[in-house]
Amino acid sequence: MNRLKDQKIIYHDGKFLPTENFGIAIDSQTLHYGFGAFEGMRSYQTANGTKLFKAKQHFERLKNSCQQIHLPFSWDVTELIADTYKLLAANQLQDAYIRPIVIAEQDMTMVNAESSHIMMMAWQWDSYYGGEVLKTTLSTFESNNPKSTPVEAKITGNYLNAVLAVSDAKRKGFDEAILTDIYGYLTEATSANLFIEKDGKLFTPKKGNIIAGITRATVIQIAKQLDIEVIEKDLRPNELKNADAAFLCGTAVEIIGIGSVDDKQFSTPFAETLGASIQRVYKNLVLDKLSFEVII
Repeated sequence: MNRLKDQKIIYHDGKFLPTENFGIAIDSQTLHYGFGAFEGMRSYQTANGTKLFKAKQHFERLKNSCQQIHLPFSWDVTELIADTYKLLAANQLQDAYIRPIVIAEQDMTMVNAESSHIMMMAWQWDSYYGGEVLKTTLSTFESNNPKSTPVEAKITGNYLNAVLAVSDAKRKGFDEAILTDIYGYLTEATSANLFIEKDGKLFTPKKGNIIAGITRATVIQIAKQLDIEVIEKDLRPNELKNADAAFLCGTAVEIIGIGSVDDKQFSTPFAETLGASIQRVYKNLVLDKLSFEVII
């Protein structure tokens, strides 16, 4: 196959431009086939300066995502963390969202690229949803089948169904969509993990068909130290609708309450829930006001 990189001129929005004008290869497998991996992490302005929250875990997950699809990853995690702080300083950012992405080198074949590049961008990002509680809907779009793609990896090609689901939800007047798998079990929202509260306990979809997020693991750890029982299991949509309360969690969304599902309101106001208690602890944790050692 003739490689597109041998061409000198490409067409871009009505103009003919040399390929070297672009920061990434126009013939990257990431662009054409979704063969790339990415991460999302946050930095916070704390009393001890600007701090990345769990940066090592995020970069290790990025490395693992690349390994799951055999996308080359040759960078040192410690150096990437240092470079992230430099990126924040260069953009004069403190409370920010950072997006690293690993992009496949030029190759239009369907075989794994032999080299890759990493890019990072950062921007000011306060509230992901912009509200206190969410109006959600059960989506007709399903989560990815774990037999067709590594669902626990953050792969660029894995997110089209999420984009379709949340766009459809917003057109219908909702804030977010909740997805199910091919068997009808709840999985997650389009960009966050799901927890439901019932009779003083928390329930969350088990691993296997979800992205078991870093924030999800933090929530479970906080709950354990607050003596809140968390049960990971297969959950049906009716268990969500009949719950006392529910919330979503993720790096971008942090922890946010769900007010309703398909216009059915939960019986317990979010401010009075276990999720709200965990939300308060989580906020203090990311702002460097406490550690797990302190709350044990």
